[in-house]
Amino acid sequence: MAKTVHSMIRVLDEARSLAFYRQAFGLDVADRLDFESFTLVYLSNAESPFELELTVNKDRTEPYDLGDGYGHLAVVVDDVDAEHARMTEAGLAPRKLVDFQHDGKTLARFFFIADPDGYQIEVIQRGGRFG
Repeated sequence: MAKTVHSMIRVLDEARSLAFYRQAFGLDVADRLDFESFTLVYLSNAESPFELELTVNKDRTEPYDLGDGYGHLAVVVDDVDAEHARMTEAGLAPRKLVDFQHDGKTLARFFFIADPDGYQIEVIQRGGRFG
């Protein structure tokens, strides 16, 4: 059986990305590995053993082209309304809250927010299949 351990994204500015992920999701540096041409930074919190790996290529100066293949990262929270309000107040510009329904029943309440490099993150109310 396979166990998922991390997902990797390439970021342009390490400090800016660290500040965003700490403020938005409480993710802190679990490990940092510095190499000659790149740095790997692993972020996590007490909620999950899954980590987000930030790859910072040292010679990169231009933003990454995310293309049309990237989907999104998803996180669950206990109170999606409170998190939306907190992120709005912090100036993180979350998009509108969505009440996603099927056959008259709510499947999920969520919003999306973009990180400094444009990666999309779905913030979902904890419950149901997202418990």
